[in-house]
Amino acid sequence: MPSIAEPKTETSIQQTQVVQKKVQPNNQAGYLLAKRCVDIAGAIVGLLVLFVVFLIVGLLIKLEDPKGSIFFSQKRVGKNGEEFNMYKFRSMVSDAEAKLAALLEQNEATGAMFKMKNDPRITKIGRFIRKTSIDELPQLINVLKGDMSLVGPRPPLVREVIEYTEYQMQRLLVTPGCTGLWQVSGRSNVGFEEMVELDLTYITTRSLTADIKIICRTIFMLFGSKNAY
Repeated sequence: MPSIAEPKTETSIQQTQVVQKKVQPNNQAGYLLAKRCVDIAGAIVGLLVLFVVFLIVGLLIKLEDPKGSIFFSQKRVGKNGEEFNMYKFRSMVSDAEAKLAALLEQNEATGAMFKMKNDPRITKIGRFIRKTSIDELPQLINVLKGDMSLVGPRPPLVREVIEYTEYQMQRLLVTPGCTGLWQVSGRSNVGFEEMVELDLTYITTRSLTADIKIICRTIFMLFGSKNAY
C-alpha cells in the first residue's frame, strides 16, 4: 500500500520556505561604493536644503507639546542584527511609549508590527508630518553616520525582531534605509508578510538605478501619501 504523507505543520512549511527562498544580496563592490557616495552626498544636500524645514517643524512641535523633545530617538535593529539609535521628529505625546501597552490589542497591522490609523498618542503636528513623511527627515543624520542608507529595508524595532522567523531575518542582511519598496508600494496598507517579500526582492535585485527610482518616487510621496499614518 502506498504510504500516506504526513500533513505539513506551520513550522515545516516555514522551514521549506527558508530553503527555497534563501536570499543572496547584491553586494558587488562597485555598487556598494557608489551607493555609499550617493548616501553621503544626498544626506548632506538634504540637510542643507531642508534646514529651514527643520527649524519650522521643531518650533511647531515645541509649541504643541513643550514638555517633550523635538527629536525622538528609538533603538532599531540594523544590518546583521546590530542595534542603533534612529532619529525622527517627535510626532507623538512625550509619554507615548508608556501608553503603548494599553493599545496593543487595537493593532491594525499583521505580523511583528504595530500600526494604528487613529492612534490617540499622535499630536496634531505629528499627524501632518507623518502624512507627508517629514517626520522621517532626521534619519539623514543616520545616513551620514552609516547606520542607514537612503534606500533599503526599514529598520525594525527590537521587539519585532524577536518574533522573526529565520526567513524574515534575511531583511537584516543589508543596511536599512530611509525609504524602500515598502514605502513606495502602499506603506501602511501593505501587510507584514508582503513587506518582507518586497524587502527580500529589493535585496536580491538592488542597483543604483533602482535606488534612484525609489528615491524619486519617495520625493513625490512627500506631498501627501494616503497610506502614511
